Amino acid sequence: MPSLKESIEQLEHDLKATPMRISVFRDLPFAILRYDPADEWKLRHEARLLASRLAASGREVVPVSFADLLWEALEECEGVDAVIRMEQRSGFPRAQEQVTKYLSDPLWAPLPDLLARKLALLDPRRQIAFLTRTAAMAPHIYFMSMLLDQMKGRTEVPSILFYPGAREGENQLRFMNLPSRDALGTYRVKIYG
Repeated sequence: MPSLKESIEQLEHDLKATPMRISVFRDLPFAILRYDPADEWKLRHEARLLASRLAASGREVVPVSFADLLWEALEECEGVDAVIRMEQRSGFPRAQEQVTKYLSDPLWAPLPDLLARKLALLDPRRQIAFLTRTAAMAPHIYFMSMLLDQMKGRTEVPSILFYPGAREGENQLRFMNLPSRDALGTYRVKIYG
């Protein structure tokens, strides 16, 4: 397993290539940078350094936080207070289930729609999205493999999903190293790390 630094070096090399070599499919311009959840602060530091180096080569990095998207979705729906009341009445699993519904149901605030709206503001010729704070979707709020499947054909912006978890096999990832989560093998994007 490559170190975080080695993974970032390979990612940087592929982002600076002409054409970029981060994705296999044109209609799914995503890649995953997998890192150990314990390295969150180190990853954030390294990501800022990578963004600076990419800027020096003419590519602007735009961070898109899943934590921010989660709060935005809650506000668009019934608000944070409604989720808090539900958790107090029915417990955390039920509240988490409701948040998942907000992010999944087309009648609420689907996460793919929120992300697509953010990416629509970017110029794919000169900007790269860093999808950060993915741990906000833990423990079982939203599956990143499902999100990537739902983003197919919705953007041309090169996007790097910073994924805290373990790699198991060629394309299987275990989110946040949680023992309650199965390692999923549906990722059809390049995984660094």
